[in-house]
Amino acid sequence: MDEGVPRIRRRVSVRKRNRTSVPSPGASPAAPRSRPCDGEDEEDEEEDDEEERTAGRRRRKPLGVPGAEPVDSEEDMFGDYDSFAENSFLAQMDDVEQKYMQLPEHRNHAADFATEELHSESIKNKLSIPTESNSTKYKTKTQHEHGVPVEPTNDLLYDMPSSQILFFENLWNSSNELDAPSPIVRDRNVSSNNIVSEELPPGHTDQPQQNDEFSSKVRTSSDMSRRKSIKDHLKSAMTGNATVQTAMFSKSKQLKETLLSEEINVAMKTIESSSYDLGPFYSLPSKVRDLYVQFRGIEKLYEWQHTCLTLSSVQERKNLIYSLPTSGGKTLVAEILMLQELLCRQKDVLMILPYVAIVQEKISGLSSFGIELGFFVEEYAGSKGRFPPTKRREKKSLYIATIEKGHSLVNSLIETGRIGNLGLIVVDELHMIGEGSRGAILEMTLAKILYTSKTTQIIGMSATLNNVEDLQKFLQAEYFSSHFRPVELKEYLKINDTIYEVDNKAENGMTFSRLLNFKYSDTLKKMDPDHLVALVSEVIPNYSCLVFCPTKKNCENVAEMLCKFLSKAHLKHREKEKCDVIKNLQNASNGNLCRVLKHTIPYGIAYHHSGLTNEERKLLEEAYSTGVLCLFTCTSTLAAGVNLPARRVILRAPYVAKEFLKRNQYKQMIGRAGRAGIDTTGESILIMQEKDKKQVLELISKPLENCYSHLVQEFNKGIQSLFLSLIGLKIATNLGDIYHFMNGTFFGVQQKILLKDKSLWEITVESLRYLTEKGLLQRDTACRSEEEFQCNFHITKLGRASFKGTIDLAYCDILYRDLKRGLEGLVLESFLHLIYLTTPYDLASQCEPNWMIYFRQFNQLTPAEQNLASLLGVSESFIGKKASGQNIRKKVDKDIVNRLYLSLVLYTLLKDTNIWSVSEKFNMPRGYLQNLLTGAASFSSCVLHFCEELEEFWVYKALLAELTKKLTYCVKAELIPLMEVTGVLEGRAKQLYNAGYKTLMHLANANPEVLIKTIDHLSRRQAKQIVSSAKMLLHEKAEALQEEVEELLRPPSDLAAGVAPSVEKE
Repeated sequence: MDEGVPRIRRRVSVRKRNRTSVPSPGASPAAPRSRPCDGEDEEDEEEDDEEERTAGRRRRKPLGVPGAEPVDSEEDMFGDYDSFAENSFLAQMDDVEQKYMQLPEHRNHAADFATEELHSESIKNKLSIPTESNSTKYKTKTQHEHGVPVEPTNDLLYDMPSSQILFFENLWNSSNELDAPSPIVRDRNVSSNNIVSEELPPGHTDQPQQNDEFSSKVRTSSDMSRRKSIKDHLKSAMTGNATVQTAMFSKSKQLKETLLSEEINVAMKTIESSSYDLGPFYSLPSKVRDLYVQFRGIEKLYEWQHTCLTLSSVQERKNLIYSLPTSGGKTLVAEILMLQELLCRQKDVLMILPYVAIVQEKISGLSSFGIELGFFVEEYAGSKGRFPPTKRREKKSLYIATIEKGHSLVNSLIETGRIGNLGLIVVDELHMIGEGSRGAILEMTLAKILYTSKTTQIIGMSATLNNVEDLQKFLQAEYFSSHFRPVELKEYLKINDTIYEVDNKAENGMTFSRLLNFKYSDTLKKMDPDHLVALVSEVIPNYSCLVFCPTKKNCENVAEMLCKFLSKAHLKHREKEKCDVIKNLQNASNGNLCRVLKHTIPYGIAYHHSGLTNEERKLLEEAYSTGVLCLFTCTSTLAAGVNLPARRVILRAPYVAKEFLKRNQYKQMIGRAGRAGIDTTGESILIMQEKDKKQVLELISKPLENCYSHLVQEFNKGIQSLFLSLIGLKIATNLGDIYHFMNGTFFGVQQKILLKDKSLWEITVESLRYLTEKGLLQRDTACRSEEEFQCNFHITKLGRASFKGTIDLAYCDILYRDLKRGLEGLVLESFLHLIYLTTPYDLASQCEPNWMIYFRQFNQLTPAEQNLASLLGVSESFIGKKASGQNIRKKVDKDIVNRLYLSLVLYTLLKDTNIWSVSEKFNMPRGYLQNLLTGAASFSSCVLHFCEELEEFWVYKALLAELTKKLTYCVKAELIPLMEVTGVLEGRAKQLYNAGYKTLMHLANANPEVLIKTIDHLSRRQAKQIVSSAKMLLHEKAEALQEEVEELLRPPSDLAAGVAPSVEKE
């Protein structure tokens, strides 16, 4: 049926709802009317026959519609219906007709013309056709002159009976069957001429004229018998149509339609009253566009961003991989797609980022959007994150996670059957899928999403992708790429004092650019053979510069060397702000300050590597972003970390540590050159020696490295962990299903390249055998041969604990043994024993103790703590002999000794909470200590989940929950609530606490402007981010409590089923 008929049906339900009275479902039928006398009957029949013949000449009789029976009395037919009252529809039509007849230009053929036009108008009103034609103006004028209270358009039709609407529906059907032009369509076209002419292009403006000519032909061909009063005609039509069978409009159906219509109206009013006008900004509310202007200063998207967002594959929600150079604006596209999923499709979103620092930066940046647009932003990094995530009642969640936490989150969603709630997963730095064990974890996560949820969209982005075809096949994704950069990048090479520009068209890949013009003394030549002072002096202090160095120690040395030979005029540049940076660093470190930074910051220079604490790194990055610091000497980790662009990027040497630079690393480093909106160009200069010239020329010309799966690397650890989780989550439980799953992984796509000695089937069988022998899986006893395709496996308690705790399978049995032994003599006098149990095994294997410090710290332990060491097999005499350099005959487990040493470091940190003093005691870099603390907190969380799955370890649950919190924050208890807020570290937490902001509620309700005045050295941007993050965290906790209350008050489903019948009887 054409779209006109459904429109009629909807209007029937709307009209019924607005009637003054609606018959109840149980109402009894009206009593039959008595027949009038015969005389009256004959007269009425003659009149009705005449009217029927007239109506038959006016229109074709509808096919398939039962004919109306003769009506005895018009008065009885309409009863109390007010169709003939003064303010009725017919009375209004009569008034309009009389006025129409009085117009001189319409007196000729008045009856025919008026009947046709007004009949058309009545149909237009019933169909709710908007019109701006002269007839509308004429009706308005008539209302004023005659005082008739006629409402415009639809309101007149609410008093029409349902049979009248049904008549037009049947008329429409019969017209279509007879291939006759529909009067409804014809009149609708006539009535909407003005609007159509405004919307159609100029080539279509002749349509109204054609319609008018057609209408005039119909009018001139009308029979004289059609020239009846419009009142009489409509009265006759309504009389006949009122008796049409209306079985399809049963009372129960009418009530259901009325109820549905009311619900739709309520929903529509809710949408209309909302501030969200979904659509104007890439299907998002216009408020989103305003927020990007307000928070980011972004007023317009780049052309490639618009193209990418409007791709058909994106509109159809297909998986997508897109690749652009660094600083091209990839993240903004991902953010808009995430907001579409959260606001338009009302689904949760997971964003996976490579490092904790980037997760925290993104949390701070998006919390303000969450507050304004009504969604939660949740952090899953380190020890933070809830498994399974809180099930929200109304608002949706944006999970921002590291690779490891993202994997755990997906596992928990699959296990609880909520993976369908995850509408989108965004992966930044997709190329990391080919980097070691972390790449294997990322591959597992994406493979599980593809296998378990057909509605979850995957978006991957990277600046350095080469074998995209393999990734496309794995992710079943479309690919979009562009070479756009907002700022032009020029690449240079430097040999001695000559600079060459990279030119792919040149024969050897480079062309001469210029010679360095800088006066060097003999002393300077010895200290700076690479001419770094000359290169940076061309840029700083007015522009920024990054100098990438091979090692952390080299970063510090280069920073000091530059300050020694730079002009003293640099000291005057933003001198006061540099002093503030130094004060901030001291406040954050309990009055301590690195000797190198104290010397270099006055020159606007600082080093940046993993040896810095989180507080130091954050403060230095903020100072660099605002231009107070103009130069960083840094390692390659900055290239993949937070966004810190520069006018010029200098690569001190083509090495990372002792390994030659890879193409991917090179592209990431030089990609930091050029700041959008600030610089007009960006420069990169790679310093090389003659001996490296050949390799460097290959480096700048060769393609990017391919990504390869690491599932089968490191003794099949990745694939074994994957199998354990597949069986634990019941994704695949038999050999055939697991093999089928493996074929769909990135490894499965590349198996022909990666597998040479064994087939995928053989590796699958071997891995399952290993897990069974290790006691993590059990084979179905009914399965005789493990090569049978349908051989089922079941996960053991130990296997489930390992998979839930994401414990490395190489250490799961060792952890179980240590926890079991701990139950026999758990020392709770202090935290030392618990800390030992949660010290990461992999860090212990990399540790080399300082035996003199070890011996000194061991002697400071209490007798109970020393007894713990003896229980572990580490005696005082053993450590003393190692410290004195004596030979030891007795064999002691080296891993236990190293692990206990790290436990002492962590124990001292928890007691002292001053990372600087602990750094001096153990002669360890403060950055290493903080990484150790972060690793221990994360592993403690894993051990907690491990113990939760094993009843025998119930005693550890409460103890490890408290320890995890202490390791995460490593501050006094009163500061922990403040440090839960993203962006608030220890130094800032102390400032806030001393200023009276002692709880999360205080921060959430703080005024950023007041914070700026109250807290020293706090920028406006930082203040707003802190308040937004606090509000977001407070809302999350309130929502969780509300959900808990509702869960407690909700009656059990089995109880409700049993009680319901008795309640109804009462």
